[in-house]
Amino acid sequence: MTFQDWLTESKDRIDDYGVRTGGAEAAKAFWTGILSRIGREWNYGTSIWERDWKVLLVLDTCRPDVLEEVAADYEFLPPSVPTMNSLGSASPEWLAKNFTREYASDHLSEINETAYVTANLFSDGLEPEDAFPDATFDPDLFALCDEVWRYGWDDEYDTTPPDAMADRAIAVHRDHDPDRLIVHFMQPHTPYRTLYEKYPEWFDSTHTGDEDDAPHRRDRDWRLWERLRHNVISRDEVWDAYKDNLRWVLDEGVEPILENVDADTVAITADHGEAFGEWGLYAHPHHAPAPVLKRVPWVTTSATDAGTYEPQLEPDDTMLADDEVSDRLEALGYK
Repeated sequence: MTFQDWLTESKDRIDDYGVRTGGAEAAKAFWTGILSRIGREWNYGTSIWERDWKVLLVLDTCRPDVLEEVAADYEFLPPSVPTMNSLGSASPEWLAKNFTREYASDHLSEINETAYVTANLFSDGLEPEDAFPDATFDPDLFALCDEVWRYGWDDEYDTTPPDAMADRAIAVHRDHDPDRLIVHFMQPHTPYRTLYEKYPEWFDSTHTGDEDDAPHRRDRDWRLWERLRHNVISRDEVWDAYKDNLRWVLDEGVEPILENVDADTVAITADHGEAFGEWGLYAHPHHAPAPVLKRVPWVTTSATDAGTYEPQLEPDDTMLADDEVSDRLEALGYK
């Protein structure tokens, strides 16, 4: 984003939400932009190819501390969660730096032997394009790339649910026996299912809200993070919803896979973290070198196929129009 772009967007924010709220949002955007520019020149992290794993379970936006909060309820999680530094602070950056010819040229043979089962829509392209002008994500680099988000999407919660991902991961592992398998879940990333249930009007595109109440004036455009920043919702409530999404993916995604694939080394990690106000950041802007976004779990365990689940979801070659992909990205919080 250029300085002129920022000025134009700042004016729009002030027109929409008033001087105080719009100005605060403009200041936030300016600060996030500065950090992203710094992060383009100075960044850090470790490639997944430098770690030992047979199956890699990627929990999108999972922080180590939230994983520790639920660890006592899961035998495969230690009370103190080991960590590593991710190559990205957002999914497109993580995908680009781990899987593209431009960044991961030394690991192309390993990528060629890996199956990638994904709920992350950025397998369709590395948006924002200006952040990765020289990198192209090519699904054909993998031995198999199963984009479950194209056909396993849940319209109720506007996401690809973890049970659909587990279904396809188990099927791919049994049917193709790839040298390595990556399963990229969407959870605990927004949308949070408990908030969909509690505040359905926030996610209803036909609902415009109270015209005199700035945070709801353009209800579909006023995202969760804006509501959190301006005290429409408390941090504790958002954190609890985030943690519920984590339990969702652990219960219906991770556990079934651990019980239905054979692998000596399964690593549970994240592409990046999630900011709840640390460093003045919210969510996960790309190229931001903030530790809360770069530090991710690295938990290792094993898996044994006990045959407790029989896959039922049939993949298809559903082709989505560009506007359908954009709508799904918007539902996940991307504009």
